[in-house]
Amino acid sequence: MDLEGLYQEIILDHYKHPRGKGELTSPLAEVHHVNPTCGDEITVQIATDPAGHLLVGYQGLGCSISQASASVMSELVNGNSIEVAETARAAFVDMMHAQGSGEPNEEILGDGIAFAGVAKYPARVKCALLPWMALRDAQIQANLAESEEG
Repeated sequence: MDLEGLYQEIILDHYKHPRGKGELTSPLAEVHHVNPTCGDEITVQIATDPAGHLLVGYQGLGCSISQASASVMSELVNGNSIEVAETARAAFVDMMHAQGSGEPNEEILGDGIAFAGVAKYPARVKCALLPWMALRDAQIQANLAESEEG
């Protein structure tokens, strides 16, 4: 099997067997994003555990790319520090904006590296980035909520 075929299998596996899908019991923030071009939707919730690790839950509807991307996002950031989550988010966004050039960091991206081929198709980049943009907005919302409480 060629590399592109392997990447397609990874994306399909995340689509058919989503990781981290579901709602959190006490989220610090919740953000809903829609891709008006194709109708994909995602709601991302975040919280932190007592050790300060990020907890992410999501619900979504849409194409295999957007939903698999949400699964990969959840797998990469759930239970990790906010710094590790931000490193993964930035690496994924950079890979998607590279339009298939460059060498994405598999150590940081894990299964997310499967989306390297998607980056060659501008219409699909928005699908892949949808959950990651919602994650970033939820992080901003949670930080604003924390600063308003203190």
